[in-house]
Amino acid sequence: MSFVFNLPYKNNQKLEQVMRKVKQNKKLQTYWRCSNVMAIDRMGYTDHGPTHVKIVANLALKLLRTLIEKQVTPSIVKNYAMKNEDAEVVVVLGSIFHDLGMIVIRNRHEMYSGLLALEFLEDCLNPTYNEEERAIITSEVLHAVVSHERPHSPTNCVLTVEAGIVGIADALDMEAGRARIPFRAGKVDIHSVSALSIEKVELLEDNDLKKPITIKISMSDSAGVFQIDELLKPRIQTSGLQQYFHVVAEITGVKEKSVLEKFEI
Repeated sequence: MSFVFNLPYKNNQKLEQVMRKVKQNKKLQTYWRCSNVMAIDRMGYTDHGPTHVKIVANLALKLLRTLIEKQVTPSIVKNYAMKNEDAEVVVVLGSIFHDLGMIVIRNRHEMYSGLLALEFLEDCLNPTYNEEERAIITSEVLHAVVSHERPHSPTNCVLTVEAGIVGIADALDMEAGRARIPFRAGKVDIHSVSALSIEKVELLEDNDLKKPITIKISMSDSAGVFQIDELLKPRIQTSGLQQYFHVVAEITGVKEKSVLEKFEI
């Protein structure tokens, strides 16, 4: 039985062919299950498995297409003269592989994710791409995977448009308690309270060419600012794409509005 993973292909036959391989790969599906066993069952953290990667892949694809419409050139197009449809393949694969390393350990899991992704990339990209193209896309996907977390050093940073998008898309999976800053279930602290404060995340297109994407976040109380300030803000600042994003967080709770009605970055 193939894995249910819906994406708006929009006539991108390359992406559709690659995803057909992904859906048929039983080992990859099992790794996603293992990611959640490690994250949820053993560590008491939030989802890092198939639901998470589906959300991130769809968000990343939407962000990329919006930026392209606003005349942003993907790095694989700029540096390798490939096409926008290939950039879509990069952000989707970067999204679905970025947390594979959770099957090993949480700390520096992105490094393990890159190593594990190598096993699947060749199969997923063949025969859609020739050998040279497979090497280029593999390089771009691995960079997106290992740089999706906050940089550990000045030399370990986001260097491509596609990688920046994957990191931001990962951080945006935060509504309804789906925090990207892990918190232990049942433990009351700033991590859990802030995560449960995020009610809704929306991506809105703006006519302002300087900041074409508005990220609108609805919060039940001001504790949600912690998630935004500690995770989303650094991802945007280190993405190389900060000039294109406007973040607006609004408080829905009546009492909380007297403390903080709106938070913007």
